[in-house]
Amino acid sequence: MTTSRVREENAVRKVADCRDFPSESNCTLTIAGEEEEVLGAAAEHAVSVHGHTAGPELREVIRGSLKDEAPTNV
Repeated sequence: MTTSRVREENAVRKVADCRDFPSESNCTLTIAGEEEEVLGAAAEHAVSVHGHTAGPELREVIRGSLKDEAPTNV
């Protein structure tokens, strides 16, 4: 088993869900993955789609809203 595969199995995936924030567009986008991946993608989405200003404050708001992904029975 590769190192990255072991890391994936042991890491708790994070979820950012636009439905957790009020918006005029009623956005339903959900992003899931490793924390830094989700944080980057969610920040880019917040800026490009919702018109937020990029920066550390936005990233901290997003980081504070991340939830652990519910486990799946595979």
